[in-house]
Amino acid sequence: MADDSSSTPVNPGQPRARGAGGRRRKRPSTRRRAVHYTIWTLAAVLVLGGAGLGYLYYRLNGNLTSVDINAALGSDRPKNVDNGSMDILVLGSDSRAGKNAKYGKDEGTSRSDTAMIVHVHQGRQKASVVSIPRDTMVKRPSCVKDGKETPAARLAMFNSAYEVGGPACAVKTVESLTHIRMDHYLEVDFSGFKQLINDLGGVDITTTAPIHDKQSHLDLEPGPHNLDGEQSLGLVRTRHGVGDGSDLGRIKLQQAFVKALLDQIKQVDLFGNPKKLYDLADTSTKALTTDSELGSVNKLKGFAQSVKGIGSGDMKMTTLPVMYDPDDPARVLPMERKSALMWQALRADRPIPASATKGSAGEATSAGKVVK
Repeated sequence: MADDSSSTPVNPGQPRARGAGGRRRKRPSTRRRAVHYTIWTLAAVLVLGGAGLGYLYYRLNGNLTSVDINAALGSDRPKNVDNGSMDILVLGSDSRAGKNAKYGKDEGTSRSDTAMIVHVHQGRQKASVVSIPRDTMVKRPSCVKDGKETPAARLAMFNSAYEVGGPACAVKTVESLTHIRMDHYLEVDFSGFKQLINDLGGVDITTTAPIHDKQSHLDLEPGPHNLDGEQSLGLVRTRHGVGDGSDLGRIKLQQAFVKALLDQIKQVDLFGNPKKLYDLADTSTKALTTDSELGSVNKLKGFAQSVKGIGSGDMKMTTLPVMYDPDDPARVLPMERKSALMWQALRADRPIPASATKGSAGEATSAGKVVK
């Protein structure tokens, strides 16, 4: 990790995975990347669906895919602190298989393009959301996938954890980084994202500046827009159309879009339109991979009900405090002291202090102001 001022170990009282591998340096892929919607989209749909999902339980339950994270990781995890809060790792993978092939060549592997740690505070009325840039260089613990072990790496791109070890390795890497046990895991894909937006009837946003990005096929002039699924995907994928073209700017666009989507989906009268309700529920469950503890429609409905009181104004969305890697400006390094403040606050179920993100490269971008 990089030190932003003076060196302070992250939670020095707890053990941390030590990497055995060398420093990993890869030039950015030229493939077009995709980013994905988060827990808030699905939670809103599931809450609004309520009774409808219960009625359609058997029909929709077969859509879900689940992964037993607890069995994969065993006891080598942070302590599960029972203080009424809840932590969820939300990922989107960049697989080009199947319907996703139109966004780039299928090379047989996937990486996590979008990663958010969603901390739901005690009382389930507020949440802190921390985005982890995919190009963050972190210590990656050893991981096992399909019976094959990948050694730990002293420094590796964060999104490579999913590639080498799937969901369990992604969770293990996040827990190693934060020393916070993830209560749940949610993963979504971007073909499902597009369909969900189309089922919803689009999302209303307002842009304050033009966005033109050939790579994400997005052309928006300043003003109000109703984005369909393809345009919405383009917006949350774009990095060259706004700001300095970095992934940090794209994260800000994602966060702004998620808030706009959450505001809109809670205003839709799904109970007055049974077909739309079913279409949204069907699309959501097909697009979702969960941990085994959320691996049924009834469990997801209960989970969504528990967070239904959280609106866009109740979410504090931020980015892991990072600095550009002096050895490779295409990569970023966590700011050790500030990261420690962030994770300590969440472990204690407190709001993230402003001092934890002040001066971070992730907060310097103005891209988030382009969408409202």
